[in-house]
Amino acid sequence: MSAARLIVDGNNVIGSRPDGWWRDRPGAARRLVAALQQLAAATGDRIAVVLDGRPLPDIPEGVHEGVLVAYATRAGRDAADDRIVEEVARDRDPASLVVVTSDRKLADRVRATGATVESAGRLLHRFDHLDRPPGSERPGGGSVSAL
Repeated sequence: MSAARLIVDGNNVIGSRPDGWWRDRPGAARRLVAALQQLAAATGDRIAVVLDGRPLPDIPEGVHEGVLVAYATRAGRDAADDRIVEEVARDRDPASLVVVTSDRKLADRVRATGATVESAGRLLHRFDHLDRPPGSERPGGGSVSAL
């Protein structure tokens, strides 16, 4: 099986787990990138994440340990979504892309370009199972990520 090509709606994934991320948005973005790096290393998937807001000083736009980090090119509503749609539309093989989001409007937009969609919850589930073998369970249902 070949590696997946994922584009992650970063702020949507961060916001899908109510763990207090709003108290430290830069920290939440760093934790997401770290979890994506772990996923890329474990699976060989090619992963990009698009975040809203100004680039973090320690994570500028570019590739960081196997994950391409990108930022919205403008401020305002749907800014990261627009960047994701632009990237999918310009890809030479958009049907090979999986966009990770639980935003219905964005999901409809990228499906119209040929990409498929995976929910934020499914990605979080994959993070939760990265550090243990299939079939094993961790007492208390703890999470690898702090998202």
